Amino acid sequence: MNNHPIPILHSAVVIMTPLLLAATGGLFTELAGMLNIALEGMLLTAAFTAIIAAHFSGSIFVGILAAIAASMILAGVLGAVTLKLKSNVFITGLAANLFAAGITVVLSFRLFGTRGVVVLNDVARLPTFTIPFIADIPVLGDIFSGHTLYVYFSWLLLASAWLVLYRTPAGFRFRACEKHSRALISLGIKPDNWRFAAFLVSGFTCGIGGSFLTLNLRAFVPNISSGKGWIALVVIFLGNRKPQGLILAALVFGLAEAFSNHAQGALNVPADFILAIPYLFTLLVMIGVSIYLKRKHEIV
Repeated sequence: MNNHPIPILHSAVVIMTPLLLAATGGLFTELAGMLNIALEGMLLTAAFTAIIAAHFSGSIFVGILAAIAASMILAGVLGAVTLKLKSNVFITGLAANLFAAGITVVLSFRLFGTRGVVVLNDVARLPTFTIPFIADIPVLGDIFSGHTLYVYFSWLLLASAWLVLYRTPAGFRFRACEKHSRALISLGIKPDNWRFAAFLVSGFTCGIGGSFLTLNLRAFVPNISSGKGWIALVVIFLGNRKPQGLILAALVFGLAEAFSNHAQGALNVPADFILAIPYLFTLLVMIGVSIYLKRKHEIV
């Protein structure tokens, strides 16, 4: 029996979690003046590492730590190549995404003898938490109750990002890297050091987001990230590059995918079209945001 009177809303909150985590880290690199398109590769790398580490160690916690480490290593390499060797950040990020897509399939075949779905029933289920009183309130119960710690931690991490970016000297330095790097240099501060730190932050949040994808499913599916890193970039711009805007933008995409999932058995339309709804929505949003930004720039 479904305990949630509005299952689409409850599912949307779950679906938006990896998007919100990836977007939170991507916000740091974006505000530091670096377009980090490698969010997709970081999510995928973390997802695969998490399920493998949890399987061989028997511990979800070890799986999460391994996922964070793998994602941060990839972010560190990306940052070093981009900032130290002065490679193009877009090309380097694309290479990271292609590398992650290839290496995960290769390692999956080497470890489990399959390039397809890897189901690991020995990995423990993630516990969910029901919040007393709130769980019985319509709508609020669907949003705030019955989720894993990942969901609540993503909200806490977003609030922490807002605090760091807008209430600390470190946040000022992150944000100054984009348009006021010369002012930082005049103060003896190296902008590239803060940009590198921003890459590491994105690796940390994507590590958590990627681990959620597989540990929540208790399985690894090739390309399990399914474009969530790319959508996270759209979330950043749709949220007006503000922490408070990210959660609303991520919820919008979560609702789109949740509707797609629930509509498969309810609407008399081809399943392929229904599955394409989140990506069609993403495309339309990207076009809309680009038009808005262009007009805003022309007005200014």
